[in-house]
Amino acid sequence: MADRVTVIGWDGSPLTDAARAALGAASLVAGAAHHLALPEVPPGAERIRLGSVGLAARRIARHRGTAVVLADGDPGFFGVVRTLRAPEHGLEVEVLPAVSSVAAAFARAGMPWDDAQVVVAHERNLRRAVNVCRAHPKVAVLTSPGAGPAELALLLRDVHRTFVICEELGGAQERVTVLTSDKVAEHVWRDPNVTLVIGGGFATGAGGVTGSAGQGGGAAAAGGWLAGHDAGYPPAQRGWSLAATEYAAAPDPGEAPQLRAVQLARLGPRRGDLVWDIGSGSGAAAVEAARFGAAVLAVDRDPDACARAAAAARRFGVLLQTVHGEAPDVLNDLPEPDVVRVGGGGAAVVAECAARRPERIVAHARTRDGAEEVVRALADAGYAVECSLLQSVDLDPEGPADAGQGTGWRERERSVVFLIAGSRGS
Repeated sequence: MADRVTVIGWDGSPLTDAARAALGAASLVAGAAHHLALPEVPPGAERIRLGSVGLAARRIARHRGTAVVLADGDPGFFGVVRTLRAPEHGLEVEVLPAVSSVAAAFARAGMPWDDAQVVVAHERNLRRAVNVCRAHPKVAVLTSPGAGPAELALLLRDVHRTFVICEELGGAQERVTVLTSDKVAEHVWRDPNVTLVIGGGFATGAGGVTGSAGQGGGAAAAGGWLAGHDAGYPPAQRGWSLAATEYAAAPDPGEAPQLRAVQLARLGPRRGDLVWDIGSGSGAAAVEAARFGAAVLAVDRDPDACARAAAAARRFGVLLQTVHGEAPDVLNDLPEPDVVRVGGGGAAVVAECAARRPERIVAHARTRDGAEEVVRALADAGYAVECSLLQSVDLDPEGPADAGQGTGWRERERSVVFLIAGSRGS
């Protein structure tokens, strides 16, 4: 095993005295080509070009002597330290960090980043990274070949964002470019890079990116208290499955908060997901799914419903996209969903959604015949189906009693619906 392993972060600035001393004593140095070309690397040291960090870690574990691993930025932030410290290698490391590439990118843009989401994009998880960009107004994306700015912009499609693309931060060929998302795919970008995706309350300004004069800019100036949360928005209202009146919804069994609570529980929307809410109505379910951090498409054939959903999203401080159109035809051009709530359209829409193979689908029906049609549509598509009859009665404990019911506990609203939930096997 190596006698000592020092991990040195490098951001293009001169190495510290501690870093130079560690390099000078190294008998093995691992890093990228530009790291191994640094003049401080001892000419007699064994050099390992970093490709697979796991392979390098195994070689370092067998080395008898002093090892140094060079990495860009902060190697403890989505960096090599995690792999080097894996139990199978048995390495004890000392870390000398530099400024992380994410911190440097936001510094170049002149923006705070305690309220930013940070994601790593690979070809295998690119869609989930894009969904985070849909759902949050400030995202830093650590890119990779095949999952760069152009691919991000193409998958975002008609969602408008501002891209701040930082290439070779700290290097001789550093370049920072600010573009709207519709222009990004027209260019070729050097890999890897850090891409800031900004939108929903922020706008480009002269020389960089600034908070807007609206919701994002004023609130962000006051600062937040929890890293990774959207400080530019008002605090979320406490509680879930809020009353339909909170969303200006008309009395309707499909808008009952008790039904919405169970639907969201079955769907389990989470960060990185894309949720379809078909027949979104007041937007209550769409907004509450977005409050979990998911990206949401609220689809409705009624333009007034789309406007209500957008207004509710603004009120609760979340981002969602409204889609005006008739299901199932309008679904053809939508990006792939992870989970789907069908609030309207019945079995035909459920079958069309199932053909897109989301992990979970929930729907409701007011009659047994309607419920059986939805169950068949899900079962025929290979989903495991759960069906329940939900009855909820909203009572007024202080109001006048109904005839023959004694004092108080007057019934204000009653909802009886069938809940159908389908889950796809892995």
